Amino acid sequence: MSILTEQELHNLAMNYVGKDLVEKGFEFLAIKSELKSNPQFVCVDTNNVRYFVVVRAIIYPANPLNYDTSWMETFKKHAEKHHAKILYAGVAIANAKDITLPVSKDDDYILNYEGTVEVL
Repeated sequence: MSILTEQELHNLAMNYVGKDLVEKGFEFLAIKSELKSNPQFVCVDTNNVRYFVVVRAIIYPANPLNYDTSWMETFKKHAEKHHAKILYAGVAIANAKDITLPVSKDDDYILNYEGTVEVL
């Protein structure tokens, strides 16, 4: 079994969120796919409002809508300085064959993504 690395899980989540943002009409100004690099997407909506999008790959059974509120308070200052709003996108990922097993390249997976949540 070839278990997906933390970076591979993050990239999977980013691809999913990126497609969702495109479908909603966002235009990307910058993309950073490295772990611990924030935000992952800098984009503008159809009204030219700037957004910083923070993407997190969450492993089941953790709730993808929960985020580190103390860290987000610090990040809000960064967004305000750049006149941007913050969107949080949590994507839960689980092994479809058995949710107690890690996500692997050999098995299908399940995603739980309920869209972005506006933080600021």
